[in-house]
Amino acid sequence: MPPRTTPTQRQKRLGAEIKKLRMAAGMTAERVAELIGVDRGKISNIEAGVRNISPERLRALAAHCGCTDEPYVDALVELGKVPERNWWDEYRKKLSSGLMDIAELEWNSPRIQTIQTVHIPGLLQTEDYARSIFDAVLPPLPRLEVELHVAHRMDRRRVLTREQPITYTGYVHEAALRMRFGGREATKKQLSALIDASEQANITVRIVPIESGSFPGAGQNLLHAEAAVPQLDTVQLDSAHGPEFMHTPEQLSKYRAHLDWMDEACLSSPASRDVIHGIIREL
Repeated sequence: MPPRTTPTQRQKRLGAEIKKLRMAAGMTAERVAELIGVDRGKISNIEAGVRNISPERLRALAAHCGCTDEPYVDALVELGKVPERNWWDEYRKKLSSGLMDIAELEWNSPRIQTIQTVHIPGLLQTEDYARSIFDAVLPPLPRLEVELHVAHRMDRRRVLTREQPITYTGYVHEAALRMRFGGREATKKQLSALIDASEQANITVRIVPIESGSFPGAGQNLLHAEAAVPQLDTVQLDSAHGPEFMHTPEQLSKYRAHLDWMDEACLSSPASRDVIHGIIREL
């Protein structure tokens, strides 16, 4: 099978983890290739995410690199499985690859936490609210592309209602609740939908009140997706150029500390619903 030209974020992540194993063991690509019986060039392609590696060779590589963390190796093998076609594949070549990567990341995570300071969390947005956000993009998006973005965002919500839904926690600054995307009525419907969502067993919504003052990472949206083992957790940040994915130990530690701060500073779930109800009454 020839190398793939556009590896997904999931495939890149596996390659990065394999390279990390090799570097930690102080081994060259040539030596690893010799030990597991492949060409040296294939190791480079595997580490770049453009070639697959069989479960047997992946386990052999981990053993030669001295990795004895079986849950971690098992998780790497799972990461390397060729994925079955899923709902987001319908959007490939229609929307950016970064949006496909976010959908795949969410789908394969058992637990997600997000921080939002301007918008309602994407997984909890109503159609009208989401449309108003995409209508505000500069330069303006063509109508068809706006509707594709909205449809994709609505489909992402499947992770919350599927047979085995993810556990989701959304930390939302009060300022985001007061932003009137789509106008007064669209905002009221969105806030009501947010309350309904927060009453689901697998969904928690907690509000940072304005009175809290400054907070770390002010203005930065963040998604933290847990994996089967903590080493494979991923943080996704929004940027003007598309989503950025981070996973080094230092980056994960930084953003986990950010989430811990939010957990301490936010109102409880019932108190958060009271705040949302109060804002609805003001509209």
